[in-house]
Amino acid sequence: MADYAIRALDATTWGAFAALAEKHGGMGFGGCWCTWFHSRDGRPEGEVGRAWKERLVREGNAHAALVFDGDAAVAWCQYGSPKELPRIYHRKEYDATHTGKPPDYRVTCIFVDRDYRRKGVAAVALRGALDLIAKAGGGVVEGYPRETHGKKMSANFLYSATRSLFEDVGFGYDRPKGKFNCVMRATVKPARARRARAG
Repeated sequence: MADYAIRALDATTWGAFAALAEKHGGMGFGGCWCTWFHSRDGRPEGEVGRAWKERLVREGNAHAALVFDGDAAVAWCQYGSPKELPRIYHRKEYDATHTGKPPDYRVTCIFVDRDYRRKGVAAVALRGALDLIAKAGGGVVEGYPRETHGKKMSANFLYSATRSLFEDVGFGYDRPKGKFNCVMRATVKPARARRARAG
């Protein structure tokens, strides 16, 4: 595998992220720039897609791990608190079956450049997000991947990745969500605690 680097999505990496998004028509259905999961409360009228995402990023209200191959961003994994990413699919079922405390973070979207797919880059992106969460203090992280049951699926339907990928990275199965997705959970220790244990 290539020697990839992980960088956080922020004002300094916005240009690389935007280039990745533009290469793929704005990513997501209808070119949403992965804004669907963000709250629309307080969104200025007419500000959608790229403009809205850029504002969120520059204000520190959108988080992601970007995977870089050289100077180019080739994948990303979006994460954030439930307040930052309040919208999820099958919300009524999720709320009805939820017990205990809400997660500290959600992983809502993983996207890989078409030229880098099926090369393990999605796992690099997800691990990168967990590392950034660890550096921010850690916590309970939820993901909502697809249950593929071994079947191949179009990348358009794998924006939340697969259950097997989340399991490979250390998430445990919690419960079903909708017909084809599930809730996965992992507890990420703070980066300082990780270093202390390793030493």
